[in-house]
Amino acid sequence: MVAYELEGVEIDHCLSCLGTWLDAGELESITESAGVPSGTLARSLARHRGGRRTARRCPRCPRRLREFTLGEARPVLIDRCPWGHGLWFDQGEMREVIRSFAGGEEGEVARFFADLYRSENEAT
Repeated sequence: MVAYELEGVEIDHCLSCLGTWLDAGELESITESAGVPSGTLARSLARHRGGRRTARRCPRCPRRLREFTLGEARPVLIDRCPWGHGLWFDQGEMREVIRSFAGGEEGEVARFFADLYRSENEAT
């Protein structure tokens, strides 16, 4: 994985599978840096715990990640560390999250990720 920083947030991106790891608190930092009040995205993250174990392991600890659904209109299946170390987005899932939260108060967050993954979005 390669780590890079955008607007003060370090993001880990796997060049082979094109997945993305966000450490705990990074999604919230992105939200705050975009000037967006806590809303649907934050509530969705807070209420989903548990879920089915996946084969993927947390890059910070040995635990298997657990799936949960993010979004309502266009739900996206995201992986989360059960110990709260962060979130894993498989290739294309970040794009779906962007689409899911493109309007309303999460629009700034969606634009942040759209800028971050511009090349990935243009390639597909």
